Amino acid sequence: MLRRANQSKNQSDVTVLGGGLAGLSFAIQCRQQLPDAKITVLEKREHPVPEAAFKVGESTVEVAAHYFGSVLGLRQHILEEQLPKLGLRFFFPAGDNSRIEDRLELGGKRYAPCPSYQLDRGRFENYLGDLCLERGIQFLDQATVRDVEVNRFGSHMVDYELNGELQTVESRWVVDASGRRAFLKRKLDLQMPSEHVANAAWFRFGNRIKIDDWSDDSGWQAGHEGKTARWYSTNHFMGEGYWVWMIPLSSGSTSMGIVAEEKFHSLSNFNSFDKALAWLEKFEPQCARVVRENADCLQDFRAIKRYSTECKQVFSGNRWGITGEAGFFHDPFYSPGSDFIAFANTFLCDLVRRDLTGRGYRIRAFSYDRIFKRFYYGTLSAYQNQYQLFGNPTVMPVKILWDYLVYWSITGFIFMQGRMCEQTMYLRNLKALKRLGTVNHFMQDLFQRWHQSTSQIKATGSINISEMPVIRQMNQRLKDKLESGEFFSRFATNLHQLELLASEIATESGLDVELPFAVPGHDNDDLVPDAFHEIFDSIIPAKSPVKMVS
Repeated sequence: MLRRANQSKNQSDVTVLGGGLAGLSFAIQCRQQLPDAKITVLEKREHPVPEAAFKVGESTVEVAAHYFGSVLGLRQHILEEQLPKLGLRFFFPAGDNSRIEDRLELGGKRYAPCPSYQLDRGRFENYLGDLCLERGIQFLDQATVRDVEVNRFGSHMVDYELNGELQTVESRWVVDASGRRAFLKRKLDLQMPSEHVANAAWFRFGNRIKIDDWSDDSGWQAGHEGKTARWYSTNHFMGEGYWVWMIPLSSGSTSMGIVAEEKFHSLSNFNSFDKALAWLEKFEPQCARVVRENADCLQDFRAIKRYSTECKQVFSGNRWGITGEAGFFHDPFYSPGSDFIAFANTFLCDLVRRDLTGRGYRIRAFSYDRIFKRFYYGTLSAYQNQYQLFGNPTVMPVKILWDYLVYWSITGFIFMQGRMCEQTMYLRNLKALKRLGTVNHFMQDLFQRWHQSTSQIKATGSINISEMPVIRQMNQRLKDKLESGEFFSRFATNLHQLELLASEIATESGLDVELPFAVPGHDNDDLVPDAFHEIFDSIIPAKSPVKMVS
C-alpha cells in the first residue's frame, strides 16, 4: 500500500513526465535558456539504463544531429562515444534477395558535409541523465507518474510514486515526454487515429553485423573500405510493402527491425522472434542468415502495432506541452523521430522562456501548435500510401532523392538556420510554403501513378549520391550561416529549384499529368541550368550507371 509523503508539496517551474531522449534533451535545452529555473524530470526506469537500451530511434539525420551536437552542445560526447553515420542506404529487390551485390543500391561512398550519427540510446540517455544532474536539474529515476491535474489558471499537480511513497510536485509548466504512455494525451482526451497503418518489430544482437561481409565481389566492395564501409550506414533492405533496417551501435550491438504496411504484410506474421526469422527467410534471406548465426546473442525483441500516432494538440497557452512520441509519430523510414523531438523541444523551450521572463506566450502556443502540425502532416505525405512503391527500383530512387531535397530545402533549412520560432518568417513565406505543399503532394501522387507503370522493371548496379552535385550542394548549404536577406533569398531559390525538379521528373515519368504550378524559368543563375540537368539525368536510374532489366 502506498504511503502519502508527509512533506509539503515540491515546487517546480517545469515538470517533465519522462526521462528518455525527448524529456532529458528538453530539460537540458530549457536549462540553457533559463539558468535559474527549477526543472524536475520524472523517469520510471532506473538509471543508469543498459546500453542498447531496448529503444528505437538510434538513427539520426541532419536536423537531429545538429540539435544534439550544436544546439545542446553534445558534439564532443557524440564524436567520442557514438558512431558516425554514412547516410541512409537502400537495397532494392533482385531475384530472391540472396545476393546483395545483385541488388540496386542507393547510397554514398563519402560522408555528407552535414554529419549524422548512430546513437546507442542507452549510452546517450545515461550521458544526458548525468548532464541534467550536473546542471542542477532534479532528475528522479524510478519515479512513476500516477496522476496529472492540469489547471487552467493555477499550478498543475503531478502525483508520482517514489520509494513506495506517493509524492506531489506543484508545477507552473508540465511537459509530457512519456512516450507511448502519453499521459497528457490520455488525460485530456487528445487521441487521434492515424490513417497511416503500418507495424514494426525490432530486435538487437550483442555482435557487430557487417553487411560488407555478405559478398566477396571486389567490384561491389570497392570504395567502401575502412570508415566508409557500408555497415556505418543506416541500411534499408527494400521490398513491396516493407523495409528492414540494420543499424550499428557504439556498444558493439546491432539493431535490426522489420517495418511493413499492414495491407501487404500483417504484423501477425512477424510479431515474435521465431515468426520474424521465418518472415526474413522468405523475403530477406541474407538478413535471416545473420539472425540465425547471432541468435544466441539476442538482446531483446519487441513488436508494435499501428505505430503511427497523432494528437489533437501539443502546445497550450495553459502552460502544458507534449514532445516526442507522447504526441505525434509518423514513420521511421527516413529516421525523423529525433527531428520532431528537436522541433517540439525548441517550440516548448521558447514558450516556457517567454512565460518565465514575463513575455507573451499564449498566442505563440496556438501558433506553434499549428506550425508543428503542418510540419508533421507535410512530412507524413512522404510515407502514407507510399509503401507500395518500396520495392520499385525505378521510382523509389527518384522519390528518395526528392524527399531529401524537400527536407533540406524547407524544414531542415528553417531549423538549422535557427528560425524555427520566428513568426515573421512564416508570415513572410506563407504563400511559398503553401506552394511547396501543393508541389510535394502532387509529387507524392505522381510517384504512386508512376509506380503502376514501372512495377515490373528490375534493376541492378549502384547510384552513388556522393557524386551528385545537387545532393552534396544542398546538404552542404545547410551549414551556411545566413543573414536575414540571404535567408529569404535562399528560401525562394530552394522553392524555385524544387518546382523545376518537379516539372522535370513529371516529364521524365512519361505520364500525362497537368502540373498544379507554373513551370519555373531558367533565368536564376544560382540554379546553373546546364549543370542542373546533368545532375537530374543522374537521378533517374535509366540514365545512371544502372542496368535496367524488363
